[in-house]
Amino acid sequence: MQFIDTHVHLTDKRFKNDIEQVISRATASNVVKMINVGADLQSSIKAVSQTKEHDMIYSTVGFHPHGAKEVDESNYQTLIDLMKGDKVLAVGEIGLDYHYDFSPREIQKEVFNVQMEIAKMYKYPVVIHNRESHEDVYSVLNKFSGSVKGVMHCYSGSYEMAKRFLDLGYYISIAGPITFKNARKLPEVVEKIPLDRLLIETDCPYLAPTPYRGKRNEPAYVVEVAKKISEIRNISLEKVASATMENSQRIFGFEVD
Repeated sequence: MQFIDTHVHLTDKRFKNDIEQVISRATASNVVKMINVGADLQSSIKAVSQTKEHDMIYSTVGFHPHGAKEVDESNYQTLIDLMKGDKVLAVGEIGLDYHYDFSPREIQKEVFNVQMEIAKMYKYPVVIHNRESHEDVYSVLNKFSGSVKGVMHCYSGSYEMAKRFLDLGYYISIAGPITFKNARKLPEVVEKIPLDRLLIETDCPYLAPTPYRGKRNEPAYVVEVAKKISEIRNISLEKVASATMENSQRIFGFEVD
């Protein structure tokens, strides 16, 4: 039984002193692959670098909406250059965040659209950040319907909204909040969406699942997400592991030995 964590941030400073131990604990928990996600220029460069240091690490590169106001034209060319790395699988984490509004919404949309165009041009999937911005995110993704597909990362919306993203060809990635006692919408999402469109992630170091809630999250804990999914869907943990592994290979286009 093998697991993949499709969304980690090992470039975060909270991992700078013990990344080798973090990877060892993941391996001991049968996590065999992880996708290290870029959020700005610096973390994207570092994420690509970390793929060269560890066989089990792949990466994405992209500009998160929080820092959209700091992106300039030269950054896009750097992004394209980084995408040429052997283990770079997607453009991301990109999208919109209307909760914090760290960057003006119109600039967020502009940077999002440009990165979607880049993904379309180079035929890469995308990893989508969507916080309190469902309709505007859907509008952008719908504009690229048929030419770009990807993942709704750390999904937190309703089943009705998930179905609209599924209809565009997107996968739904479930993270630690599914294990929280106050999870309201997510259990229905997990129960109803097709198993062949489901992914698992930690989004570490954020959103550690129960029983680690409040602590630094890490890839080994993705197994707790899988366990909760198996409970909700009333299927074996082995089935969740194999399905989410196959799904990640299908959308991101890589192989597991």
